[in-house]
Amino acid sequence: MNDIHKFPLVSIIIVAWNNKPYLANCLERLSAQTYDNFEVLIVDNNSADSLQGDLIADHPGLNLSISSAGTNLGFAIANNLGAQNAHGEWIVLLNADAYPESDWLENLLKAAEKNPRYNFFSSRQIQYNDPTLLDGAGDLFHVSGLAWRRFFNHAAKEYGFQQEEIFGACAAAAMYRRVDFLKVGGFDEDYFSYFEDVDLSFRLRLSGGRCLYVPSAVVYHVGSASTGKLSDFVVYHGHRNLVWTYLKDMPGWLFWFYLPLHLGMNAFFIISFIFKGKGGAILKAKWDAILGIRTFLKKRREVQAKRIVSIREVSRFMIKGILAPYWASRQRNRASK
Repeated sequence: MNDIHKFPLVSIIIVAWNNKPYLANCLERLSAQTYDNFEVLIVDNNSADSLQGDLIADHPGLNLSISSAGTNLGFAIANNLGAQNAHGEWIVLLNADAYPESDWLENLLKAAEKNPRYNFFSSRQIQYNDPTLLDGAGDLFHVSGLAWRRFFNHAAKEYGFQQEEIFGACAAAAMYRRVDFLKVGGFDEDYFSYFEDVDLSFRLRLSGGRCLYVPSAVVYHVGSASTGKLSDFVVYHGHRNLVWTYLKDMPGWLFWFYLPLHLGMNAFFIISFIFKGKGGAILKAKWDAILGIRTFLKKRREVQAKRIVSIREVSRFMIKGILAPYWASRQRNRASK
């Protein structure tokens, strides 16, 4: 093995859990990248389908390693394990069902080189099953505590072509400066899965980080390949973790000013999901969020003590329109044409 692969500039981390067919396609796309100074670290969350052996043999051109967690530790912990074993200056997180174009990594690195003020970057995600629609163009955070992917379900030929600063990066295909990822503690391991990337983006911003959306870095994302689009698992973890994120990260007076809106939003979703037959999942999510308040108040003190930017700067990239979540929800739920 030559020296360029002993000391890769980029470490691509992929968490695997019962998604071997997607993973094989993802690795094929990585094998075709125009930039090749990277390693691929697969962290297997105890998949039922064995990943050892044939994946490595089938992709001899990749600097590929597979480690087994022994049990399903969740997306957050598995990525943290990958980050601890990474050698690159940059950590790239890529979902197994996200298939990058050949110049995806090259364009992320070009953006980082040209924009040194930014320390994390988000890709342009297109829906794999309907390439006419966007899957996302970075993450948005609303002052109520909700978050969603920007331009999700919008026409791919019309939206998401401008390179610009955004609130945060969707971890389905994102790049972080490794030292900064580790400095803020990586993903919060209490989250298990869902909203962990929003929380990470928030903490990076509090510590002075900035996120750039790179429209030329394109991936095609299947989405919800392992957990289902609106399973109890998704409802539970998403709605528990959004409460914890608001509690931990929302700084200073913003916390108190928008707290009534946050509480009202939670009440709305409890009622809404009960009518959708997801009452058990949403009620358990909110109850467990309440049980975690003591732990997350302690985390809040730690996070806010490390804040180095003004509250005004933190809020600059938050969405403040009261009806913005409603319009985003309508767009998300509209029938694909």
